[in-house]
Amino acid sequence: MKAFWNGQLIAESNETVVVENNHYFPSSAIKQTFFKPSNTHTVCPWKGTASYYTLEVDGKTNTDAAWYYPETSELAKHIKGYVAFWKGVEVKE
Repeated sequence: MKAFWNGQLIAESNETVVVENNHYFPSSAIKQTFFKPSNTHTVCPWKGTASYYTLEVDGKTNTDAAWYYPETSELAKHIKGYVAFWKGVEVKE
């Protein structure tokens, strides 16, 4: 799977995990240069507390467009540290 935003490939992996219709990419599959840590956090009742990244590509910013779970509940341990996308990020094969 590949993730694109603003015309740029930002993540690529053959080992994504699908949860709730979102492809979660291993952290090693993201192109770190485009990812900036965010102070945003949200809580999922069954996965745990999510942290976010803001994307910066070619001078454009997409705030909190990627999220991950640095720590998870037991039910979501298979996506610990994996990164998922929304807010206009296109994920496709």
